[in-house]
Amino acid sequence: MPVEGRIPAAHATAGRNPATAGRVGGGAAGGPRGPVAEGGAGAGLRAAWLLGTLLLTLGALVGAALLAPADGAAPGPALGGLLFLGSSVHVATTAWFYTVPEVRRHVAAHRGRYVTAPLALVLGTALLAAAVPAGPFDLLLLAYFGWQFFHFQKQNLGLAALARSAYGGAPLAGGERRAITAAGLAGIAGLLSHPALLQLGDVPRVGPLFPVAAGAYALALGYGVVQLMRRAPEDRRGCAGAVYLTSLLFFLPVFLFRSPYAAVAGMTVAHGYQYLLVVGLVAGGGGAPRAQRLVSLAVLLNLGLVLGLGLNLASHLHTGGRLDRAVYGAYLGAVMGHFVVDAGLWKLRDDFPRTFLGRRLPYLLGR
Repeated sequence: MPVEGRIPAAHATAGRNPATAGRVGGGAAGGPRGPVAEGGAGAGLRAAWLLGTLLLTLGALVGAALLAPADGAAPGPALGGLLFLGSSVHVATTAWFYTVPEVRRHVAAHRGRYVTAPLALVLGTALLAAAVPAGPFDLLLLAYFGWQFFHFQKQNLGLAALARSAYGGAPLAGGERRAITAAGLAGIAGLLSHPALLQLGDVPRVGPLFPVAAGAYALALGYGVVQLMRRAPEDRRGCAGAVYLTSLLFFLPVFLFRSPYAAVAGMTVAHGYQYLLVVGLVAGGGGAPRAQRLVSLAVLLNLGLVLGLGLNLASHLHTGGRLDRAVYGAYLGAVMGHFVVDAGLWKLRDDFPRTFLGRRLPYLLGR
């Protein structure tokens, strides 16, 4: 989460960085393939998801660049509100899954991933933040941001695969997957070699690596375009192709802007809005009566806003005393817990996520 007080770079920075934040949710990449039963409502929802994903992603990247404040200034109300929804609220909505009975049964059978690991991350980072001085702790944040942005690109990979699955075309090829992953890794290398974009002042500078990362990113883009051109003409066009290209270009702001908010906030907001859209469809989907689905959406909205406010407040405590920093550390742990939980719940190669999400999103996932 972007941390308005320090960085627009990440979940870890709601108050600190706009970059922090996920796989679809963090990893839909291995999902089922093939066309889905159409139906008027299903086709409309599928089109809404695809167009919504594109518009939210591109709108966030462009909007953040336009709304970015001058160097050293705090973001204005518009950008601050976008960051709140795209970082804190998006992370908080993961709690909604724990309100679903079938998910709770799955959690009970896999407590290590869904209970023990998140709690250990919250406690461990709280203790670290309280014990380690701010300067050395910034070094630890580099690892955190590396994980966060990798989580972002895993979600982009999942979205590109899901778009192909939804329209029944040829699935995402190995070369296309490698191109998206390579573009993400190059973008992450660019960020970590230019820590000013993450508003980390007390870490060693490795500026000479930035142009190397930029070159690697350009190569990944070129390779990705070549992979797309290998598809049949009818398979390159349309929203599925556009989602793929958007995934390749996601980290482009890192190499275009020197403002932390212009370079990083857009990625944080785009990632969060992608997640909110698909989780909203999950919460309102399935074969339950309409009233029950509306209640599910209301629970999602309330959890996101209430818990999101708490996360947002905690994200601004990095400059306080030991207790404040412990709360800030717990916030970072909660964001990392979100990474871990999502990596399991959206792993469509596994039986439970494939079955659960297939019932909720039949127009996107083959049965």
